[in-house]
Amino acid sequence: QVQLVESGGGLVQAGGSLRLSCAASGRTFSIYDMGWFRQTPGKEREFVTGITWSGGATFYADSVKGRFTISRDNAKNTLYLQMNNLKPEDTAVYYCKATTNTGNDWGQGTQVTVSS
Repeated sequence: QVQLVESGGGLVQAGGSLRLSCAASGRTFSIYDMGWFRQTPGKEREFVTGITWSGGATFYADSVKGRFTISRDNAKNTLYLQMNNLKPEDTAVYYCKATTNTGNDWGQGTQVTVSS
């Protein structure tokens, strides 16, 4: 199992930026890929962006392309999400996910609130 701890959420005005971090520990050698998801009350958790842990290939939801950037530091076992030009509709709890050879592990989430 991989333990994940997100940080970096907060309140920001529209047009501003935030950087989220996700620190992984435990069986990190078993990670295939990682990603960020987000969820608002009453809605399904949705995919935001993902990255393969070895090759670094990245994938983005259309709603965040050109504004969000995912990256990882393998030496630190840390995943990042740079969010620029934030919009009120980006308000959500953001979750980090790791896919391993035994399944998916999730962090506890961090709140991002964008005011208009």
